[in-house]
Amino acid sequence: MLTVIIPALNEEKYLPKALESIKTQDIECEIVVADARPTDRIIEIVKDYRCRIVDGGRPAKGRNEGAKIAAGDLLLFIDADVVLPPGSLKRNVDEFLKRGLDIATCSAIPLSHNLVDRLVYSFANYAVFVFQKIRPFAQGFCIFAKKSLHDKIGGFDETIQFGEDSEYVLRASKFGKFGILGNKIYVSARRFEKEGRLRAVLKYLYLNLYRLIRGEIRKPVNYDFGNYD
Repeated sequence: MLTVIIPALNEEKYLPKALESIKTQDIECEIVVADARPTDRIIEIVKDYRCRIVDGGRPAKGRNEGAKIAAGDLLLFIDADVVLPPGSLKRNVDEFLKRGLDIATCSAIPLSHNLVDRLVYSFANYAVFVFQKIRPFAQGFCIFAKKSLHDKIGGFDETIQFGEDSEYVLRASKFGKFGILGNKIYVSARRFEKEGRLRAVLKYLYLNLYRLIRGEIRKPVNYDFGNYD
């Protein structure tokens, strides 16, 4: 069984679209929403879609809390502002199982017509592909993992302030087989729209370069969660 886990905070605008795209997939799955004490209608929305709900926090904590109650032996961690293309979930699960993977991700397409957004995501997808054998990494909008592997490595490191998703994948890949799945996922470009595209790209490049040279970032950084209305 598959369990889809979504950390969320103040996602009244985006979460219904994500849940609707999951509910219309041609595969049965459990949905767990990790509630980070929102100030909007998230709890009502979750109940409308008959999802399970668990107390959350920052994304790493929300994912871990969701995994604790997951009934599935395969987990999919996504963000609240993604949209799954029709039929993509079953195809990705089938590919995951056929290839004997333990941890995986997929490429992303921005929900934007802006050329810069598309170029940035294309570059990010290419980087994941190039480094998959050297230093596997992924972003939290799409991470498939066997629950047994998640439990074995102790889940996401909740002390990390930025890049906990990539650190999780790197750590998991040391104990299981990593792969990139063929069916893509649609991802919101709202972070670029709020922060400004050049500023956002430069910030992420700097933070990831810092991680590579100095190690994981455990001190607070200016990285919003649930503040993108």
